[in-house]
Amino acid sequence: MEHPLGREKLSKLIIQYSIPSIISFVVNSLYNMVDQVFIGQGVGYLGNAATNVIMPLTTIMLALGLMIGDGAAAFMSLNLGQGNKEEARKSVGNMCVLTLIAGILLMTLFELFLRPLALMFGATETVMPYALNYGRTIVLGFPFYAVSIAFASIIRADGRPNETMRGLLIGCITNIILDPVFIFTFHMGVQGAALATIIGQFLNTVYFVVCIFRFKTFDLKAEDIKLDRKISTKIITLGTSSFITQIAVVLVIGVMNNLLVSYGGQSKYGADIPLATFGITMKVCQLAFGIALGIATSVQPIYGFNYGCGQYGRVKKTFRITMFTSVVVMLLALVIFQIFPQNITALFGQESDLYMEFAVKSFRIFLLACFLQPVASVTGIFFQAIGKPVLSAVCSMSRQIVFMIPSMILLGTLSGIEGILWAGPVADTFSAVIAGAMLMLFWKKIFKEKV
Repeated sequence: MEHPLGREKLSKLIIQYSIPSIISFVVNSLYNMVDQVFIGQGVGYLGNAATNVIMPLTTIMLALGLMIGDGAAAFMSLNLGQGNKEEARKSVGNMCVLTLIAGILLMTLFELFLRPLALMFGATETVMPYALNYGRTIVLGFPFYAVSIAFASIIRADGRPNETMRGLLIGCITNIILDPVFIFTFHMGVQGAALATIIGQFLNTVYFVVCIFRFKTFDLKAEDIKLDRKISTKIITLGTSSFITQIAVVLVIGVMNNLLVSYGGQSKYGADIPLATFGITMKVCQLAFGIALGIATSVQPIYGFNYGCGQYGRVKKTFRITMFTSVVVMLLALVIFQIFPQNITALFGQESDLYMEFAVKSFRIFLLACFLQPVASVTGIFFQAIGKPVLSAVCSMSRQIVFMIPSMILLGTLSGIEGILWAGPVADTFSAVIAGAMLMLFWKKIFKEKV
């Protein structure tokens, strides 16, 4: 029987895949954001500043997990489109081993070097105790976090986005329930928030491990769960774009945290207020962007399968629908960010007038062109799904590396703390222009190639 990805009505497929994927991405974003809400209410803004300092470490784990999971998912979809089930099956086995290695390795390294890493990512003297308490606990869950990220991609590519959604919901709901218990009842502070997250990730992992042995498209065998250099290399290559996207976020947060502390210390806001409030801005934006990214990522199996079997018309139509929908979502988010920044910030705790003033500026300035963010992301995911990792990597690097970091440094030098915030709309605009130019240059060429 012909695979549904190659014959089902596209609008139906996109809805079928995107809804659970959106929920999955939103739930993933909620993990950190829920911690910040309860920490803000129970600990204060120094606790929130600490989570912003530790956020790059969790993002590095996210980067490796997505590289392995998205790379394996793309490799599996392309091989299924070409009718090669054996290679598709082996990609899943390689993914399992690579994920476990990545989680254990980062857990060990970050436990050993947490203090210097916290300093590198902007921890001030007042924030450091909170950062160490939160960080030493949260990294213990990295093996579980790695599985929840990588396995979600491969299960979604198997045509079971609902399973991905359920697994992540189990973890998130557990986190939401346990956060207030550990913070307010047991008075465990930031450490309690981290522990609640780990327990949620563990339950998520158990669910996904069960799912991985119940594939629809093939039966995973025990002998497939081993490293094959050729397949592992291909997985990593195809997942490079996802890795670069997240590592770029790490670099941006690192540079921005240090600039916020430096220029904030020279302003009326001080060093800690910008560090705390900007972390809130980033995580709220990630929540909104998770909806757009959920749509863009959910269609990867549709891209890969149809490109693999030469049904280019379906690939093109899927891309157009995805781009339009993602931009509209972020336009709606922009309206909310511009009108209700005070209300959003208040969820994370009531602090001083200066705290609220800088938080409002962060939302209104930094996110001014957020509706353009999906242009580069959707294009990068598209290139990744059809086996063009170099083009995908260029799209992924453009916003964070090419434009964001230089803009922060230059505008910060010219305008101080407020100049750093203007780097957001500058990077969003220019990265969208680059992605649009790449589509114009390569669109016809990639559909003329023989797969």
